[in-house]
Amino acid sequence: MSTEQDDREQQLVDRVVASFEAAPDPRLKEVMQALTRHLHAFVREVRLTESEWQQAIGFLTATGHATDQRRQEFILLSDVLGISMQTVTVNNQAYADATEATVFGPFFVDGSPRIEHGGDISFGASGRPCWVEGSVTDTAGEPVAGARIEVWEADEDGFYDVQYGDDRTAARGHLFSDDAGHYRFWAIEPTPYPIPHDGPVGELLNATGRSPMRASHLHFMVEAPSLRTLVTHIFVRGDTLLDRDSVFGVRDSLVKDFQTQPPGTPTPDGRDLAGGAWSRVRFDIVLAPAP
Repeated sequence: MSTEQDDREQQLVDRVVASFEAAPDPRLKEVMQALTRHLHAFVREVRLTESEWQQAIGFLTATGHATDQRRQEFILLSDVLGISMQTVTVNNQAYADATEATVFGPFFVDGSPRIEHGGDISFGASGRPCWVEGSVTDTAGEPVAGARIEVWEADEDGFYDVQYGDDRTAARGHLFSDDAGHYRFWAIEPTPYPIPHDGPVGELLNATGRSPMRASHLHFMVEAPSLRTLVTHIFVRGDTLLDRDSVFGVRDSLVKDFQTQPPGTPTPDGRDLAGGAWSRVRFDIVLAPAP
């Protein structure tokens, strides 16, 4: 590329960056100028054609059309590009032995049912029963009483309740840690599932030879006063998808032993499972101080 062409392109970058110079919000100015520089650098690096630009506009338009109150296609796009996970990484800096965060995902719903300790979040969702227990502490090792623990997951068929198109509430709920910081509840053992891939993001994955599959996981969101809100998952050790999770959400520290209990094994709370198999897992949560 000639020096003259390079100069022409750089002059345009400089003019667009300068157009945000008078922005009254310093943070907005910083973000827009950086975005401009990076987007222009991308266009120049790959020598984007006008046809490719039109395809990109069409893709983003289709992504918008696929988004509604029950489905967030833009979050899926952010997830599969690793942007969601990178944003989590930037905003949850390592602090002592605080539990690591991971992606939020598109299937959280406000207003989940409250359960008591030992309660069951499945509410009829299909899957092998799983006993989940652990503690919530701060980084000094002190128990955190009254922490709100929100949990949600897919059923054994790989679907969240909101994907069924009816008004069911299943495989989600919340509870609070007790005075000693402990918690315990019944869930269902996580299984792998594909992210929704019948839309533009699925077409992108197919075109690039990538799988839509997510490693088996159980979502947690933990909130307590004066402590950093934690959004995370726990993953099933031995899952073959751990190293190729479609949204890059797996962290080694979040891989846990889900221990299968043979049929007839007594449950921790005496629950009668009609002689069926079940599993159990322990997840001790450590919360960092609030920023």
